[in-house]
Amino acid sequence: MTAQAKCLPTESPSKVAKAVLNIFPDSRVEQSEEGIVARSSSLERFKELIRNYRILDTTRSVLLAGRSGSTTSFSINKQVAFVGKISFVEERMPLGSIDVTFEDEDIESLIDGVAPVTVNGEEVLK
Repeated sequence: MTAQAKCLPTESPSKVAKAVLNIFPDSRVEQSEEGIVARSSSLERFKELIRNYRILDTTRSVLLAGRSGSTTSFSINKQVAFVGKISFVEERMPLGSIDVTFEDEDIESLIDGVAPVTVNGEEVLK
């Protein structure tokens, strides 16, 4: 997983990093002139959050829509992530977003593992 977020001149890089780490706490975070780049192999907190907030169907739709080859990409609201929640964004946000990419040779299985198919809000075991 790679997450990138630009730091606007009015933003604290440490707060932008905190927003990313709230969603992907096991990430290695690097700061550049442009912003924050975080990399992690763990998606556990992300998976926990989407289950806690009962947004499996939405997450699955977003991940499937963002597929391209062996990756899937999506954006989440930076301000919402700062308080430890997830809100997907489809268009440019005035204060920017956190752009996330998951990469795996079997991206379909990764998506199924992160956001499985549901029926009436309950996971369907394959």
